[in-house]
Amino acid sequence: IEAIGYEVQTLRLATPPFMDLLGDPDPKSLLDFATTLETYTLRHGIGYTSIGPVMATTPRSLLSPIYALPDLIAATETVFTSVLVASTETGINLAAIEATAQTIHKIGQMTPNGFGNLRFAMLANVLPRGPFFPGAYHDSSSPTFGIATEAADLAVSALQNARSLDQAQENLINALNHHAAKLLEAVEFLVDEHNLQFSGIDFSLSPALENQGSIGAAMEHLGLDAFGGHGTLFATAFLTTCIQQANIPRTGYSSVLLPVLEDNTLAQRATEDCYTVNDLLLYSAVCGTGLDTVPIPGDTTPEQIAALLLDVATLSSSLNKPLTARLLPVPGLEAGDMTQFDFEFFTNSKVLPLKMQSASKIFKQVYFSNLYPGK
Repeated sequence: IEAIGYEVQTLRLATPPFMDLLGDPDPKSLLDFATTLETYTLRHGIGYTSIGPVMATTPRSLLSPIYALPDLIAATETVFTSVLVASTETGINLAAIEATAQTIHKIGQMTPNGFGNLRFAMLANVLPRGPFFPGAYHDSSSPTFGIATEAADLAVSALQNARSLDQAQENLINALNHHAAKLLEAVEFLVDEHNLQFSGIDFSLSPALENQGSIGAAMEHLGLDAFGGHGTLFATAFLTTCIQQANIPRTGYSSVLLPVLEDNTLAQRATEDCYTVNDLLLYSAVCGTGLDTVPIPGDTTPEQIAALLLDVATLSSSLNKPLTARLLPVPGLEAGDMTQFDFEFFTNSKVLPLKMQSASKIFKQVYFSNLYPGK
């Protein structure tokens, strides 16, 4: 891939869900597994590793391993994990959502600036073989590889040079098809040379920190006064439709990604109060990932987090689409404070408030729900 002119930012490894490998591990065994794997992968040039989610999509799912995850995150630096709480086929596991919310809260307290939550997320209807972290996991013994792109710059170029929506759409689809064809040439060599299965390309419009790589900037080139204003839902759906119309062997989200702390325009518009967490949830109805790298107040309660996670899982199940929630409670910061992360793939922004009200009475009444039987 580098030989044909592309930068490979990171190599990443995703295993099957760790309970498929270890059964029901005690906390020490799980920690030993994660730290040993981290040492081995770093030694071999793999920058990040996902050990997959706790699979909690049935009423009888074992939830105890979820409570061991804060210690795992605190003891590692490159290991990702998650909890899959919803499946359209079975329903939404509210008990797992509660445990996940408690885990997010505890990781926020245990790691500097709550940064450990970068490597933990709630998943809903996320399938295996997608390359984007933290939701990546494998599902078989056969080695498989996929490609995730940081392609928001293609949208910026396509939209800033377009004189109409039709031309913008044509420009972006042509750019996606062109780069997909080039990448597939390299893929064919890898498949033949190493006898690997290829899962596809997640050609999501993932942002980079420079403005030329900002998905928020791309939407503003499309005609928005500012990302987050009325019309943002249309702009998000427009870009998602372009990806869906491109001729690409897809895997993962294959959509628009809106990580607050990984996009300069999104981060800036948050400081200007252009959008809320609920707005991001609305946009996730027509794009990928859900709520990603969203900084929230350090004193947010597990009950507040659980209520928000329940809404993400419900939207995912209603639309039968993969969504995730990666929330970062920042200790000591209140809504409106600026974050102070020092991480090469982050910019800083304003802490976004959550609604004070929770849904604790719902969680007390039911631990598993299938809102859409037979869907």
